[in-house]
Amino acid sequence: MRERRVAIVTGGARGIGLAVARALAKDGLAVAIGDVEEAEARAAAEAIRGAGGQAISRRTDVSVAADARALVDAALSEFGRLDCAVNNAGINLPAAPLLEIDDEAWDRLFAVNVTGVRNCMRAEIAHMLGAGKGAVVNMSSTLGLVGGRHAAPYVASKHALIGLTRAAALDYGKAGIRINAVCPGPVDTHMAHVFLGDNPALFEEVRAAMPIGRFIEADEVAAATVWLCSPGAAGLHGHALTIDGAWTAI
Repeated sequence: MRERRVAIVTGGARGIGLAVARALAKDGLAVAIGDVEEAEARAAAEAIRGAGGQAISRRTDVSVAADARALVDAALSEFGRLDCAVNNAGINLPAAPLLEIDDEAWDRLFAVNVTGVRNCMRAEIAHMLGAGKGAVVNMSSTLGLVGGRHAAPYVASKHALIGLTRAAALDYGKAGIRINAVCPGPVDTHMAHVFLGDNPALFEEVRAAMPIGRFIEADEVAAATVWLCSPGAAGLHGHALTIDGAWTAI
């Protein structure tokens, strides 16, 4: 019997991360979910197990390097291997122009969105080097490719994440480790509500600006992420895969 592949998903308690964790489990992978929302992460893992899959959860603040290492250790302890990792954990701030963003908010966003991914990659890649293979997918955004009004911290962090992905792909490709990024367009998630507030008019404005006339679905992002983790994407290294309904084609 073929041994079950194992994945880590950070920020897997809700939104895109939850959709990714479910999709990986449906594809037959065992999943270790890390999230600061401990109860929601536990519920996500329980739901996967209830559907016949294998999953564990662990409270993980990716901005803390020891937490990132502990998540990798938990996956290895429970499942005995690590094949892929989806570094999805991230935060956003309410929409505001640059001069209205205070230092504390800026620093916290970068600690999670950039340093947090670095922390996870260091722990994940350190194990993958020993195995001689692995796939890492970092969750960026279309705002890692273009600008956006009143979103300077998020835009800057997601641009940095694509740069980190490309540089690391060059560092570790010959070692059998593929590192890519996913760049979703607007998705109606908790993070979108943080940025736009619970303002139906703003959500309608974003929806109307979409060439396909709707938001991207979390499950659509998840499907592409699962493919990037699969052997079928063996030729992709350092790629930023855009899933945005042609939003950046305008």
